[in-house]
Amino acid sequence: MSAKSGARLHIWTSRIITCIRQLGAIIEADMRKLCHDPTELVVRMTQPAIWLLLFGQAMSHAKVLPSGNVPYIDFIAPGILAQSVLFIAIFFGISLIWEKDMGVLHKILVTPTPRVILVVGRAFHASVRVLPQVLIIYLLSYMLGTALRLDFGALIAVFCIVILSAALFSTFSLIIACIVKKRERFMGIGQVITMPLFFASNSLYSIELMPTWIRYLSYLNPLTYEVDALRSLMIVGQTSHFGLAMDIVVLVGTFIALIGIATKLYPKILY
Repeated sequence: MSAKSGARLHIWTSRIITCIRQLGAIIEADMRKLCHDPTELVVRMTQPAIWLLLFGQAMSHAKVLPSGNVPYIDFIAPGILAQSVLFIAIFFGISLIWEKDMGVLHKILVTPTPRVILVVGRAFHASVRVLPQVLIIYLLSYMLGTALRLDFGALIAVFCIVILSAALFSTFSLIIACIVKKRERFMGIGQVITMPLFFASNSLYSIELMPTWIRYLSYLNPLTYEVDALRSLMIVGQTSHFGLAMDIVVLVGTFIALIGIATKLYPKILY
């Protein structure tokens, strides 16, 4: 290796290390907020418990199931996990508005940290908040007799899909926060968005049961691909409707596109 190539390698290595440190600092700062209010995690865990224990059990006794031949509790468990990820991540952007109102965001934006690192750091911090949901849903599903895949590879894959999906929807939330800039408007828009995303997906019923126009909407919905991937990874005997590779490509591609949009809009929230 020539001296010039070695110098370039050293420069790129230093940049990568710096980016990793900056990402770590952003995630650590947000984690401190969570440590000051750990009750949020406990409250968040009640929602999937209600869906699994009440809705899931009630629908399991229906004569005609919206899940075909699959036991409904098996069918719905991945959908409830995806729902938990969505509901937590989609409201993550309100912290950005709060920081702007408190003057904290101004201090962050004057640092030399690239905007894309700020966006990515926030996106992956949201992933940390949803990981306890994975544990509680697996525990409840196991207690309810769900045919879970518990091999190490499947568990790691589920965690990766959850982290990616949480980062995706939290980035979408940051975009909304950059546009509306007011907490009241943000909460209203967040509530309006979550229901169509959830019900126009395959979380509660299979795609084959949807009317044609809703089916087309579900194909454009990243939550559909998250649920599809989780269902094939979590439940014994289930396969991906679109193919696991396609699910991952759609989620990664959507995430990258949203990162680009959020990076462009991020500084404009101050104005």
